[in-house]
Amino acid sequence: MLAFGVWSWVIWITFAKNLWKDGSGLAFDDAGDPTAYFWVHLLLAITSFLLGTAVGLIGLRGVRALRRTS
Repeated sequence: MLAFGVWSWVIWITFAKNLWKDGSGLAFDDAGDPTAYFWVHLLLAITSFLLGTAVGLIGLRGVRALRRTS
């Protein structure tokens, strides 16, 4: 669970940065305004980031509990 939390931070923050710098025309229209594609994928990235953080924190609590009992 802890590894998933770390993976989520790395993957989704990188994805959000790449989404922000998108030059393909999917994330931003010709006027530079965000498109529906941008908002949907930003929402997915934020949700996945938050869920990954929660799962990672649960994993961290589990690792700490194992260390206390050993």
